[in-house]
Amino acid sequence: MESKPQIKIDDFAKLELRIGEILSAEKVPETDKLLRLTVNLGDEAPRQIVSGIAAYFPDPAELIGTQCIFVANLEPRVIKGLESQGMILAATTEEGEFALVHPGKKLAAGTRLR
Repeated sequence: MESKPQIKIDDFAKLELRIGEILSAEKVPETDKLLRLTVNLGDEAPRQIVSGIAAYFPDPAELIGTQCIFVANLEPRVIKGLESQGMILAATTEEGEFALVHPGKKLAAGTRLR
């Protein structure tokens, strides 16, 4: 496995990682890989997050109510005409196994990781 360069703690501290609850999930039309998620990250309004995880969720509705870890302060980016306002954290092995990153127990949406 190829390693990335080491970073300083100040670089890591720039990340705002929060627990979010997925409120809705649907495939992005005319794509095979993308899901459009609506996520409660503890903000005033839910956020839209576009993620390339559709292959792992043939029925995106199974994600509704799931809590995951999200990068909350990622600069917004337009993907297939949709603004993505964060990033969901996931892991994939070299063998293709996939897992979303979940908190160990249910916590309030918006809870920050420290």
